[in-house]
Amino acid sequence: MKVEQIYTGCLAQGAYYIVSDGQAVIIDPLRETQPYLERLAQDGVKLKYILETHFHADFVSGHLDLSKKTGAPIVYGPTAQPLFEATIAKDGDILEIGKVKIKVLHTPGHTMESTSFLLFDEDQKPHALFSGDTLFLGDVGRPDLAQKATNLTQEDLAGLLYDSLQEKIMPLPDTLLVFPAHGAGSACGKNMQKETVDTLGNQKRTNYALNQPNKEAFIEAVLDGLSAPPEYFGMNVALNKSGYISFDQVLNQSLRALEPNEFEAAAEASGALILDTRSAAEFHQGFIPNAVNIGLKGDFAPWVGSLVVDVQQPLLLITDPGMEQETITRLARVGFDAVVGYLKDGFQSWQSAGKETDTINRISAQTFAMELSDTVEVLDVRKPEEFAAQHLAGSTNLPLDQISQWAGKLDPNKPYYIHCAGGYRSMIAGSILNSRGIRNYKEIDGGFNVMKQTDGLELSN
Repeated sequence: MKVEQIYTGCLAQGAYYIVSDGQAVIIDPLRETQPYLERLAQDGVKLKYILETHFHADFVSGHLDLSKKTGAPIVYGPTAQPLFEATIAKDGDILEIGKVKIKVLHTPGHTMESTSFLLFDEDQKPHALFSGDTLFLGDVGRPDLAQKATNLTQEDLAGLLYDSLQEKIMPLPDTLLVFPAHGAGSACGKNMQKETVDTLGNQKRTNYALNQPNKEAFIEAVLDGLSAPPEYFGMNVALNKSGYISFDQVLNQSLRALEPNEFEAAAEASGALILDTRSAAEFHQGFIPNAVNIGLKGDFAPWVGSLVVDVQQPLLLITDPGMEQETITRLARVGFDAVVGYLKDGFQSWQSAGKETDTINRISAQTFAMELSDTVEVLDVRKPEEFAAQHLAGSTNLPLDQISQWAGKLDPNKPYYIHCAGGYRSMIAGSILNSRGIRNYKEIDGGFNVMKQTDGLELSN
């Protein structure tokens, strides 16, 4: 028996590949199927099942493409109603893969169809639990995402989650390995650990949600401090439930290299958003006017989903040369398939063609300390919990994911300074403000990580 966790850090997502005696199962695959097909070919095994723990909100699963390419059936737990052919397993069903078995455990709460899969090894001993978004390491799945689909309150769903954990998971042996669908950084939970595998026994001891005295306390603890889910979550659920175009088709239609004149014409004709995926350090020195910067080397796809929102929005890409396919792949993972093309040879070709460019006014933390006065306002675009932990005295917390609500309220006659933790998010904010004609700000290089070590700046908790 082989169990492999295939972890994708930029999405904080875990897919799983299990092999026994010539057969395999894949749990919660990402959209690009080639890595799984390569594993199957290398091991010389047949894919017997594609298991889905639920209809994912934060990424588009590869279940449909993988099923078409391998012939393996897609399996959901009870109550799932996909709009394509799939096997709907019953609670307690046993799936045989070679010499091992997987038991279906219906664990509603995060969503109504949420299901965990319990793996028994060749000796028929419980070996691992693939817990989806029901149980994370350090947390449990947020119970507020399925409200509209069920007409249940988040309190109702949290109560169901409590029952699922107490009745289906807590009685399992402490030695069991827990493999969740997500780790730290995912918006599907609020308190996840950085580790990606643990024993159930350790989770019973350390996971706050598993240590509440009763259901009422559990509901209160799990719902406390939940931020609003990203806007794109609902669209990803719809794609996972109803279907989507093939990832191969996405690549075929998106990998279009455009010369600067073609790129400019496409931007005017399509109404596409120009998405510049270079680093903040490169972007601020020069970029195409109205381009939005979301760096590929960061939480790229989740930020695209949170800020662009509409998965059908046409996109034109500026990437580092050679990173075009990787960028398109990451966008497709969260359902953004409408890439019109990319700028051939990157931003350098735009400059060489003598096209108009723009810049962001980025300053050092030392310069900021010298310029700081009572007449300016400092905007901290970090998350509320980061701001609450420590911030610059007198600064205002305006989280990046809410920029559409606050950007238009800025005073055009007032000077602003913008920062985040390290410069990634504040450059995104600056580029969005620029694209809306708001330019009365300076962005602070290195963000709060540098500011808190800079003389002359007063911090507050």
